[in-house]
Amino acid sequence: MFLKLLTIVFFFSILSQSLQPSSQNLEFTFNGFYPPLSDISVQGISSVTPKGVLKLTNFTTTDSGHAFYSKQIRFRDSPNETVSSFSTTFVFVIRPVVPGIGAEGMAFVIAPNFSLPTAAPSEDVGLFNIINNGNDLHHVFAVEFDTVQDPLDDPDNNHVGIDINSLKSVKTSPAGYWYDNDQFKKLTLVSGKPMQVWVDYDGRTHWINVTMAPFRKEKPKKALVSIVRDLSSVLLQDMFVGFSSATGTILSEHFVLGWSFRVKGKAPLLTLSELPMVKQRSWMTWFALMFVFLLLFTIFCIIPCLVICSPICLVRCILRRRRKFAEEIEDWETEFAKNRMKFKDLYYATKGFKDNGLLGRGGFGSVYKVYDYMPNGSLDKYLHNSPEVALDWNQRIKIIKGVASALFFLHEDWEQVVIHRDVKSSNVLLDAEHNGRLGDFGLARLCGHGTEPETTNVAGTWGYLAPDHLRTGRATTATDVFAFGVLLLEVVCGRRPIEFQNRESGERVFLVDWVFHFWEDGNILDAKDPNLWHDYDLTEIEMVLKLGLLCSQSDPENRPTMRQVLHYLRGDVMLPNLSPSDLRGSERLLGIPEVGFSESSLSTGGSSVTNSLLSVGR
Repeated sequence: MFLKLLTIVFFFSILSQSLQPSSQNLEFTFNGFYPPLSDISVQGISSVTPKGVLKLTNFTTTDSGHAFYSKQIRFRDSPNETVSSFSTTFVFVIRPVVPGIGAEGMAFVIAPNFSLPTAAPSEDVGLFNIINNGNDLHHVFAVEFDTVQDPLDDPDNNHVGIDINSLKSVKTSPAGYWYDNDQFKKLTLVSGKPMQVWVDYDGRTHWINVTMAPFRKEKPKKALVSIVRDLSSVLLQDMFVGFSSATGTILSEHFVLGWSFRVKGKAPLLTLSELPMVKQRSWMTWFALMFVFLLLFTIFCIIPCLVICSPICLVRCILRRRRKFAEEIEDWETEFAKNRMKFKDLYYATKGFKDNGLLGRGGFGSVYKVYDYMPNGSLDKYLHNSPEVALDWNQRIKIIKGVASALFFLHEDWEQVVIHRDVKSSNVLLDAEHNGRLGDFGLARLCGHGTEPETTNVAGTWGYLAPDHLRTGRATTATDVFAFGVLLLEVVCGRRPIEFQNRESGERVFLVDWVFHFWEDGNILDAKDPNLWHDYDLTEIEMVLKLGLLCSQSDPENRPTMRQVLHYLRGDVMLPNLSPSDLRGSERLLGIPEVGFSESSLSTGGSSVTNSLLSVGR
């Protein structure tokens, strides 16, 4: 009977030994986390690198990572007893992406569950969330290494704290260590350098001591953070130990290089020479990482925002511009629809209707000065004032044709006849492409087609005035043709219409007479501008000189019309074979035929006339 009872006792003893939980593992040591590794469980963004480094976070923003010893540790011999003494030491590195600026930090953790499924990233360091932070039923003890000053009574962005069921630490201290018990030396958590930490709890006195020092330094005798607190109300009988970390919008990498732990005794010493190392980043690496970060930020944040917002902004701008420049055409404007300026063009021409362009105000509203901007100024500047930037022949003939088109439009192609009365080089404006634009209609007069213009006072510029205009005081289309003929000679010769041969005697030379004498001598091409470049057509120059003399002859009946002039310039009709004797004296009538000049063969559209034309007759 006794033997049978002894056998049963032995059997139950063996059974209890086999069923004893893994929480009886009271100590462990990791001198690096080298594979194969089955005793470490990682969650979230944590991982173990091939070089044996426990990496808690990576370059993922606003996320958390956990790494726990996979077996439970028994902190009480029975549920009713107090928590036993325990000790741990580990070496860690915090390497920020931006030098000197850390993410949310890391923590050594004792928790009832290593998965921490409800924990939040960022300032919660992957330990708590907004609901369970401060809840005594959470049963979490942690030592935090905080690199961000959060609104949780944090003293700064570089401190160590003891946390019990809350991220609001029960005791904190700036990161550092005591040297010879009386000299405190600061440590920068985000320096990228390895540091060693010791966490000790005395189950009899309830002292919690946290000590830290630079890598390879002995453990200081004086703890960094100390507090008396009985953990019996915090820790359960069986708990998990490990680390937690998190990132926010700013990134840091958090590493653990080695770790040891023991219940009821001092943690085993780490073999520091066997620990893997994490290199500090060079400045070039920092810049490269920042470039990659900014590139990814641009691709995944800025570009999508632009793709979404740009069409919206574009539509709003278009609608706003349409409302701003909406056209309101009154009944009286329909008569002038062909030459009506758009409100948008007027807005820009007057620079937003500023007062410096305001000419006056009257009963019909404000009057502004409006004309196309001519960046190259007037033609006379190039002919007489700037020989170093003389126009070549292609530019000159283009200007001549532009002015001829403008006069044809004024004389024949508009609904009324416009007599300019002041055709001259200073009133020919040049745009950015050196196209000639006829401007300044201050002296212009209107008359109907087929009607005789009224006699007025003589107006114009001396040298361009036709003899018939001086004699009768009546300006006609023929007087504009005369002035245009003088302009032709001025452009080809580079001389003013009137020049002083002798200023003391007042003797003057008229350009028309001067060119005519060259023609009489049989060398009319010698009258061309000596500043002309060599790339020109002598036949075309000779034709323009003779056309200028033809237009500026004294008898208005013998002058060609601007329709004929435009045909000659375009080469549609050859200039008649003229001799100097044909033009000497107004008693000779050349009778230039209208052969080839049809009403529909010419079209100008008025592009060579500046917008000052709109002010005529108003």
